[in-house]
Amino acid sequence: MDVFADLRAEYEHLDGVLAGLPAAQWAHPSAAEGWTVADVVLHLAQTEEMAAASVAGDESVFELIQPGQVDAMAADVVAAQRDVSPGDLLERWRAVASVTPGALAAVPPGTRLRWITNRMSAAALATTRLAEHWTHAHDITDALGIPYPDTARLRHIAWLGHRTLPYAFEAQGVEGGPVRCALTSPEGEIWAFGDPAAASAITGPASDFCRVGAQRLAPGASGLKATGPYGPQALGVLRNYAV
Repeated sequence: MDVFADLRAEYEHLDGVLAGLPAAQWAHPSAAEGWTVADVVLHLAQTEEMAAASVAGDESVFELIQPGQVDAMAADVVAAQRDVSPGDLLERWRAVASVTPGALAAVPPGTRLRWITNRMSAAALATTRLAEHWTHAHDITDALGIPYPDTARLRHIAWLGHRTLPYAFEAQGVEGGPVRCALTSPEGEIWAFGDPAAASAITGPASDFCRVGAQRLAPGASGLKATGPYGPQALGVLRNYAV
């Protein structure tokens, strides 16, 4: 699967939703605690501008970011810039979202791009951006009762959640080890990640796996089954982002 093409498709999907929102709905509370729909779009625009800056080689936007303070800093930046009309806000997000997928795809192989407090490949950064947009798209559409069907693009997000499990174990101070995943896609396929011989496993709907990783669904409320010495702990630390 082409993550850069799928990133563009995710943006186009969200754009179709945002373009149809009446002005009053931009002020509606989103599912992201403390943020309106407009705040969520502003956050997406701000972080997409950071991704574009990283691709351009400008790392100055990351200088003030401290580990463990990312969420607080994001909230502060949104609060400082939220006095923008819906039309201007949508155009701000579109201006950068229309170019980042292509810019990421053009990054030379082997290049490690700065993102928050880490470095990663262009494909990994594209996956991270897709995961963030998917999560916040649901913060908007779930709050407004607008359908936003899951697609095969979730495979990228599920891969990211599984790929970052070792880092998540370490960051949370939780003992961990190899975990294999066998996740059922929205189309009924099985997406497998990890060593098939691993003693720990997570099985169930990929959509639930991604929502648990986005911290939008509690593991116990999901349809996921975790087994082995590290499966339950993996669900506890699972996240769809690489910081």
